[in-house]
Amino acid sequence: MTVGEAAQTDRPPAGTPGRTPLVHITTVPMSLTFLRGQIGFMQARGFDVHVLSSPDKLLTTIAADERVVPHAIPMARRITPLRDLRTVARVWRLLRRLRPAIVHAHTPKGGLLGMIGAWLARTPVRVYHMRGLPFMTATGRRRRLLRTTEWISCRLAQRVICVSQSLRDVAITEGLCSPEKIVVLGGGSGNGVDAMGRFHPAKGAGPDRAAMRARLGIPATALVVGFVGRLVRDKGIVELSDAWQHVRAQVPAAHLLLVGPFEPQDPVPSATVAALHQDPRVHLAGAADDAAPAYRAMDLVVLPTYREGFPNVPLEAAAMELPVVATRIPGCVDAVQAGVTGTLVPPYDAVALADAIERYLGEPALRRDHGRAGRARVLRDFRPEAIWAALYEEYAHLLTKAGIAPPEPALAASALRTGTGHGDV
Repeated sequence: MTVGEAAQTDRPPAGTPGRTPLVHITTVPMSLTFLRGQIGFMQARGFDVHVLSSPDKLLTTIAADERVVPHAIPMARRITPLRDLRTVARVWRLLRRLRPAIVHAHTPKGGLLGMIGAWLARTPVRVYHMRGLPFMTATGRRRRLLRTTEWISCRLAQRVICVSQSLRDVAITEGLCSPEKIVVLGGGSGNGVDAMGRFHPAKGAGPDRAAMRARLGIPATALVVGFVGRLVRDKGIVELSDAWQHVRAQVPAAHLLLVGPFEPQDPVPSATVAALHQDPRVHLAGAADDAAPAYRAMDLVVLPTYREGFPNVPLEAAAMELPVVATRIPGCVDAVQAGVTGTLVPPYDAVALADAIERYLGEPALRRDHGRAGRARVLRDFRPEAIWAALYEEYAHLLTKAGIAPPEPALAASALRTGTGHGDV
């Protein structure tokens, strides 16, 4: 039984009277996938979970799959003052009607709108989940604006949950949040990794690897360098393309597999896109609802990103016993244990990226050792159930502090929680 299946067991239907209302807010429904399995875990412990996001078929699908109540309010991902004021008003009216005990908002824009709406509605417990800081790669007026929105979200929240220790350090150093208010659950990450289910290397490994390679025209004997994520400049696609030119010349058996969509926001330069499309040893798989089959076709995963909170891809790859080359930036330094589960290189450095890739391609034993160490680390430090239990403890503590009885006694997860303890919020 996978963690997702376990979370579905004995789950009461949404809207059951007498249960503690909990509302999750995200800007777009795709972000609700961060909560896979977690929702069922919380419902099984007495919460009545609602999800609020922009209208989309995916919102309906996720709500049906997770058996939660969906609410649709359009939310722009960019800062749009007039539209955002109208959105806040709609969020406020909805929360006044639902009267949740907890509002848990995610992502920068969802956090801003959600925390303002929940504060206006006098929601007893307000939680902001800091999953990344876009201002870290911005400049000028945009940087100041993005930083201010984060400060507001942190200010209005009674608890800020950060996905990684290194991101927490940045938030404190930047003055966004006081140390006693911001915590990291367990080893970090947004929701842990289902290493015993979806991302188990032994499940369908042979057939999936052969089928994926055959579908994409990748030779069975090729050494496949993989990338999973949005194909945008911030993910280091320009540096990856430049590094690939050197790798393909040095390693004739190497192929590059890119899994993810090109996006108009933060676009990759047209010359880079053309070079990738024209190379017969580059395989563009497009977006994928399930990346597990693609990982099975790979021998190595790369993530030359400029900015992260705590990237999921390195943990998913590690769970699949794949070594990872990533950049030495906040978030990635938590996801990859340098010299043990992978290699960290400086951001924007195509030469260092190429060198690290070529080393792994030339040393099968190193790939094997780092891959196995990565899976062992995921199983030890990033079990979803441990993160969910620690989050439940946070909810229970905050509800008790607000004078509201938790739906059940808090689970013993104190040892899984990092930060400075509960303290004053």
